[in-house]
Amino acid sequence: MSDWIDVAAVDAVAEGESVIVDVDGADVAVFKIGGKFYAIEDVCSHDGAEIASGELVGDEIVCPRHGARFCVKTGEVKCAPAYEDIETFPVQIVDGRVQVRDDRWD
Repeated sequence: MSDWIDVAAVDAVAEGESVIVDVDGADVAVFKIGGKFYAIEDVCSHDGAEIASGELVGDEIVCPRHGARFCVKTGEVKCAPAYEDIETFPVQIVDGRVQVRDDRWD
């Protein structure tokens, strides 16, 4: 089973903002939306761009390169030119700290 990676203190991440963390070699964007935390792979399935720097609209992130949209909560693609979902990762809060892990290989 993969290890939990410490991301940040809960109150260190502002609403609507994200933090990028390396999780077992994958760049993961951890977003705070509605007081809850969600983690997605920081890569657009259309062309590999880093998407966390894109605009957050509600619970969707807009890829800054070509405008593809993804649901931050589920990784589901919402708008072309992307047609494949992106990975999501489990998040937990322990002692006021946000943690994430990559469970794809467990």
